Amino acid sequence: MKKPGPWLGLSLILVLLVSGCAPRSDLPYVQLSNLHPLPAAAAGEVVPLRVAVAAVISPKGTAESYQPLLGYLSRKLDRPVELVQRRTYAEVNDLIERGEVDMAFVCTSAYVIGRRDFGMELLVAPQVNGETVYYSWLIVPAGSSAREMADLRGKTFAFTDPWSSTGRMYPTSLVKALGETPETFFGRTLFTYSHDDAIRAVANGVADGAAVDSLVYQFAVAREPWLSEQTKVIHRSPPFGIPPVVTSPHLRPQVRANLQTILLEMANDPDGRRALQALDVDRFVLIDDTAYDSVRTLESQVGPLVLK
Repeated sequence: MKKPGPWLGLSLILVLLVSGCAPRSDLPYVQLSNLHPLPAAAAGEVVPLRVAVAAVISPKGTAESYQPLLGYLSRKLDRPVELVQRRTYAEVNDLIERGEVDMAFVCTSAYVIGRRDFGMELLVAPQVNGETVYYSWLIVPAGSSAREMADLRGKTFAFTDPWSSTGRMYPTSLVKALGETPETFFGRTLFTYSHDDAIRAVANGVADGAAVDSLVYQFAVAREPWLSEQTKVIHRSPPFGIPPVVTSPHLRPQVRANLQTILLEMANDPDGRRALQALDVDRFVLIDDTAYDSVRTLESQVGPLVLK
């Protein structure tokens, strides 16, 4: 059976907290540390398509696994394509809102917030093993005696991103169901800013527990079997709509329609299938906004996210 791939996305070489690593890529790349406005194209220069990928996985892994897709888009569009990364989901949303990136792979909660706050637009969604859903999995070290969230009281817990549905919102809802908040329940919390880093934090004993994207976890342990030997899943959430591909509301309709057509038809093209395979994605499909209502319900349970 084909191994599921994660999102943002979809992952790769697991390296704990590798924000400073430079990717091996022949595509233009914007460093995470570059928080200045993105440069404008020079006069007469072909304007690049800028694609942002939220840090669901570590930066190096993102660049390596998305390179075939971005190269495919560049050939189909006959224009340069740039990969843009930022450390947090909120920073990626800021780029989309300002129109500094054209298309982005975002997490579910970032889409819900962006849709509500500035009209972020759904483009397509990945289909993985025939499904367009994913889950939050609560993991602990393999030798831990913990069997549920209640057993992690007073322990060190790794969240992924403050906006993450699976990595922050869902475990917070479990803690609230116990009548507490993360601040009163855990002995210490930390943010890893990617799901693969959260997995490694638990595997290496840095954290006593974490909640991670199920697709990232399955992809990670399939390629790094020792991670499955050092961690175990003790709880699985209900399904959530899979992290989507979105566009800026400032993107010209014709460009948006062209991108959508290219992504939807990738599975029918040998080169497109190779790019999809690098992401462990079956195909891209259309998805309705209602697929993300479960995330909106989750947000109502944990309280509004701090947007800045």
